[in-house]
Amino acid sequence: MVIIIAVVLISLFMGYLIRKYIAEAKIASAEDAAAKIIEEAKKQAQSAKREAILESKEEIHKQRTEQEKEIKDRRNELNRLEKRLMQKEESLDKKASFFEKKEEEIKEKEDEIENKKGELNNLLTKQIQELEKLSGITSEEAKEILLSRVKEDIKHDMAVMIKEMEARAKEEGDKKAREIISIAIQKCAADHAAESTVSVVSLPNDEMKGRIIGREGRNIRTLETLTGIDLIIDDTPEAVILSGFDPIRREVAKIALEKLVSDGRIHPARIEEMVSKAQQEIEVEIREQGEQATFETGVHGIHPELVKLLGRLKFRTSYGQNVLKHSIEVSHLAGVMASELGLDVKMAKRSGLLHDIGKAVDHEVEGPHVVIGAELAKKYKESPEVINGIAAHHGDEEYKTLEAALIQASDAISASRPGARRETLEAYIKRLEKLEEIADSFEGVEKAFAIQAGREIRIMVRPEKIDDNMTAKVARDIVSKIEDELEYPGQVKVMVIRETRAVDYAK
Repeated sequence: MVIIIAVVLISLFMGYLIRKYIAEAKIASAEDAAAKIIEEAKKQAQSAKREAILESKEEIHKQRTEQEKEIKDRRNELNRLEKRLMQKEESLDKKASFFEKKEEEIKEKEDEIENKKGELNNLLTKQIQELEKLSGITSEEAKEILLSRVKEDIKHDMAVMIKEMEARAKEEGDKKAREIISIAIQKCAADHAAESTVSVVSLPNDEMKGRIIGREGRNIRTLETLTGIDLIIDDTPEAVILSGFDPIRREVAKIALEKLVSDGRIHPARIEEMVSKAQQEIEVEIREQGEQATFETGVHGIHPELVKLLGRLKFRTSYGQNVLKHSIEVSHLAGVMASELGLDVKMAKRSGLLHDIGKAVDHEVEGPHVVIGAELAKKYKESPEVINGIAAHHGDEEYKTLEAALIQASDAISASRPGARRETLEAYIKRLEKLEEIADSFEGVEKAFAIQAGREIRIMVRPEKIDDNMTAKVARDIVSKIEDELEYPGQVKVMVIRETRAVDYAK
């Protein structure tokens, strides 16, 4: 047992020694390998260091070479620029010396010119003095003569220019304007009726007059009070005359009186009933007439109150022309002309139909119908273009659209149709006399004749005072004076006539 333990201990000790030896051998081998690796790493590091140093030296050399080349190129460029500057400086010096010489020459010539000018002025003064002695007039008088001749020449040239410009404008504009207006007039032929401030109601017999008057005049007073119209009962057989300035009230009175005559029962209560019925009928007719006007012209979307006002125009006349028919005609004319010119047809027709809407209430509201109509259109939300067409159709406001200008032209065309309007004989004669008076006020006019109901004036001029070219200027001046001083419907044609007369005698 002891031996076994001794053997085990010896074995263990021997194993320990062997393991120690092996471990020391491995450590020594590892240290040798590590030393070799370190040595090899050092060698590689030194080799890499040498390569990096060589590469950096090559790069530095390369950059230095490139910089030296760039510096050389810049130096060459600077040398070249310096040479160019030197050349320019030399050139500028030469030019400066050249200009100095030229300036000296110019100064010498200026001095010479001043001397010549002084000599010429002296000569001119002497010549003027000699001319004044020879002619017997001073230089100021001669200037006045020359200026008067120049004025005459300029006046003559102006007349020639005006004539040429008018001829050119007529060639370009007259044909198209006449074509458009003639098309519009041909497409719209309206009827005109002369209305007055009285209406006549026929009676079945003269006995009915007494019943209309009533006991102590109570019936006629009731009728006049309710309608505001005067009843004229005179010796006119089987007729009663209704007189009043308000056409709607006059129509109400006429309808009520016709109903009373037809019914035969005439007393205050019955009169009140018939007047009320007549007023209702008129209201219905006014609305229907307004709707008919919008339907006839193709204008839709108008406010109902404006439609009623349009219907009231049926009972309104202006210079004997029915205003509703006139408005419809203006709408058609404006629409046709707008179509020919490529403008807004709907807007032109709408403005034309509403252009005289102010006349429906001008007896009730103060102010001109143009302003009233524009305010009504604004109140009932019409477009600014339509409002301008209404406000500008008599020239009270500048028109802002071409359609507004067409309304003005259409209104003049409708009003100037033969028979469209009626004016008093006194006003008509005064207008003709004023036309002739304006023409006679011009120098050189021998005689003036107003013809065509004042639509044209023919003026005979003295041929020795006004030549052919001056006739155009005289016509233009007369037109301007007529436009400034005279009020007239439509337009007035001014024709200036110059004739040459040759007179001889057979002996």
